[in-house]
Amino acid sequence: MDESVNSVLIVGAGPVGAVCALALQQQGIAAHVLEAQPVDARADSRTLALAHGSRLILERLGVWSRLQGVTPITRIHISQRGALGVARLAAEEIGVPALGYVLPYAELTAALKQALRDADIAVEYGVVVDRIESGADAATLHTADGRTLAAQLVAVADGGRGDQAPPPRFARDYDQMAVVCEVQTELPHASQAFERFTPDGPAALLPKGDRYALVWTARNADAQRIAALPDSEFLAALYRHFGGRQGRFLQASPRKTFPLRLAYTGGEAGNRVVRIGNAAQTLHPVAGQGFNIGLRDAWELASLCGDAPASGIGSAAMLAAYARGRRTDVLGGLGFTDFLVRVFSNDIAPLRHARGLGLLALEALPPLKTFVARRMMFGARG
Repeated sequence: MDESVNSVLIVGAGPVGAVCALALQQQGIAAHVLEAQPVDARADSRTLALAHGSRLILERLGVWSRLQGVTPITRIHISQRGALGVARLAAEEIGVPALGYVLPYAELTAALKQALRDADIAVEYGVVVDRIESGADAATLHTADGRTLAAQLVAVADGGRGDQAPPPRFARDYDQMAVVCEVQTELPHASQAFERFTPDGPAALLPKGDRYALVWTARNADAQRIAALPDSEFLAALYRHFGGRQGRFLQASPRKTFPLRLAYTGGEAGNRVVRIGNAAQTLHPVAGQGFNIGLRDAWELASLCGDAPASGIGSAAMLAAYARGRRTDVLGGLGFTDFLVRVFSNDIAPLRHARGLGLLALEALPPLKTFVARRMMFGARG
């Protein structure tokens, strides 16, 4: 084993790992980052919805000002198909410049990669981690190229892709897939997002540039068929599914599909290893909570490392404090999204009426509206 022991090793240089490394540096702690993908790996084509709280994190790290092509969400329109009840959230009512922001995943990762270089943070690309051995005083990380590295703390931020991922404490397969693409609508979006609940699952339109990013949730049996429709048939089906609040759908980019599930491995850790972001929990994309929870994982972990004495980084007491501090936010986000999916993804008449009453109450009661908006922006502790 190498004679030197790092303070913190981070497995994964994606947004969660990069934010953790940058936040640690602000705390005066040097991190060493290992990323399995090569430095020139093809950029991810996904679209991200960042909450206002995530913007604040990126601002504190000096990353926000580097981002181009960010589209603000200033209003959110929430409804259910075929039933009464509409709720509208507006940034000006909450006292924030925007409720959220939409941008390409590749844009954020490129800005974070450049920030890591500018900060002179050690990042090794193309390094696959074979296994991690926990110990009382340090964790030892074994790479596929035969090296070993030791650290007081190993933060696993690999999105749950590593072979060392433990089985989740609980999981749920929603029997749903997300059909994603970009669409052009007849009416301009004016920075308004839509969350439309249907018996098959939610459909979201997120303003992105001069178009919308679409997330259309469908049953597994239907999603592939929908994604494979010719453009004209796809646009007509989307109009029937979503309705005409934005006029006709004029164009659609090629479609992709992703399976949707809930999985909770947990941030609780012992013996010098902690999992953060999607390595700890995977959420349904409804309400856009999962990615933002992961950024808060990274920020809170770095803050605790900064508060701990040098010898206490990665200790059992520190990791127990991290687990306690994150439990409310993470389990609150899991419960919130799971509740929305299970309650809204059906056509049961009593639930349909109850949902309508809930949306009417959300629209009519400003304190409830503020509570929901702050939860979406800052998490369960918002």
